[in-house]
Amino acid sequence: MENPEQELNFHELELDDRLLKDIARLGWISPTLVQEKAIPFLLQGKDVLIRARTGSGKTAAFAIPIIQSVLSRKGESAVRETSVLVMAPSQDLCHQIAKVFTELTSSCGPLVRVVDLSSKEDRATYRHLLADRPDIVVSTPGRLRTVLTDGTLNVRESLRCVTIDEADLMFSFGFEKDLREVLKHFPPVHQSVLCSATLEEDVVSLKKLILHNPVVLKLEEPDLAIGSQLTHYQIEADEMDKAVVLYTILKLKLIQGKCIVFVKSVERCYRLKLFLEQFSIRSCILNSELPIKIRCHTVDQFNQGVYDTIIASDELMAVNPERVAKKKCVSCVVNFDFPSDINSYIHRAGRTARGKNNGSVLSFVSIDELERKREVEEFLQGLAGDDGFTMKDFQFNFDEVEAFRYRAKDAWRAITKLSIREARIKELKAEMFNSEKLKSFFEENPRDLQTLRHDRTLHTVHVQEHLGDVPEYLVPPSLRSIVAFNNTKRHKKSSDKRHGKANKRASKAENPLLMDGMDYGKKRRV
Repeated sequence: MENPEQELNFHELELDDRLLKDIARLGWISPTLVQEKAIPFLLQGKDVLIRARTGSGKTAAFAIPIIQSVLSRKGESAVRETSVLVMAPSQDLCHQIAKVFTELTSSCGPLVRVVDLSSKEDRATYRHLLADRPDIVVSTPGRLRTVLTDGTLNVRESLRCVTIDEADLMFSFGFEKDLREVLKHFPPVHQSVLCSATLEEDVVSLKKLILHNPVVLKLEEPDLAIGSQLTHYQIEADEMDKAVVLYTILKLKLIQGKCIVFVKSVERCYRLKLFLEQFSIRSCILNSELPIKIRCHTVDQFNQGVYDTIIASDELMAVNPERVAKKKCVSCVVNFDFPSDINSYIHRAGRTARGKNNGSVLSFVSIDELERKREVEEFLQGLAGDDGFTMKDFQFNFDEVEAFRYRAKDAWRAITKLSIREARIKELKAEMFNSEKLKSFFEENPRDLQTLRHDRTLHTVHVQEHLGDVPEYLVPPSLRSIVAFNNTKRHKKSSDKRHGKANKRASKAENPLLMDGMDYGKKRRV
């Protein structure tokens, strides 16, 4: 008897071989739930409202059928026309969407052309980009209104599909008037798609404005990944012990891959960054005091591997968490300060184990946070359907890292309120300069934007150079076989290479974070 829960593969969706080739190149073997449900309806040309949680793969859910439809029409005619419009509420999100389309059409050569209008401002550039009538145009509603109104783009006869991503943000970003004007330039018959993480009142209004007899996919997915996909760890620790554990696991690279460290305030973000800075551990702050463009650029560099550790606060989560945090590909979330409530825990933990990727959450719990931890565990028990579920204990022997404690204690005490204040002011001034003085330069020289780093040293606390090294005698004997020492002059690399494979096996056996799939070097994004 056929198993009704059997996983569907992309090749079973009757997609073009070129599209399947790019899907395979991206490492996508099987569709996510939202992709499996939405793609067949979209291939049939139906209007669809997709409601699914962030990180579920909504972008690929509409991009794949759009590309398939364009390829099918190309087989019928060689006429070049703009048949697809994709709108999103921010420049950053437009870039993400355009990148997905580009990656999924790389095997199509010049047959399918994608243009992103969101970052271009002068009309001459618009005219140049649209002169060859690209098949797919990605834009904010404001930019799209400009090119439709002045006649640079005309889709009255050619438009086949309109997609609006992050529909729940369109009105709150002030695009209602732009959307209504844009709709006047569309033909009466075309396919429409709305994607949203919620079904709030604005989405209902947009649904009435855009969709006709739509299929509504309200996917009942859990707020967090469940089962072995997401592992929850906890360690009871006071303030100083938290600092010791974080310093040790980051310096000895016991957490592999990208990591977000959550604290309860922006001030705590700077305290933690200044603390890690003293040990040459690079990190950046996702600061809610800075403009959204700066925060998005910080996340971009995080995704590109410029740095692997971001420090964030719950104050940031209150400022549109889905938009700012949606791009991160995170291996581990560390709750340096335990979340204030269950919703905060969900938001934090939801930054990892996205799509079909695995992830881990490590929570530091002080004595006065034990009750909150119990409440979170009760929620996770309901989510897992297991009354006996508890967070796993993170195995950490403080006796073996006593030397690390001395270093951590001195570094933590070196941070004063004045040094934190100076660090915040210094970074704000630097970002103001970058935003205003260099704006036009970076527009003309986009590659130079990559040199703008967000993990630079703040230099408001005295840093002792020797703290950046970890001599062998400081490392617990049980970890010496898996730790690469910083002081390479006193340690031979040949030994590491010779024992590389054995070390990897030992690391998984001896450290619970590594054991449960913390090596995320080859993780995919959807």
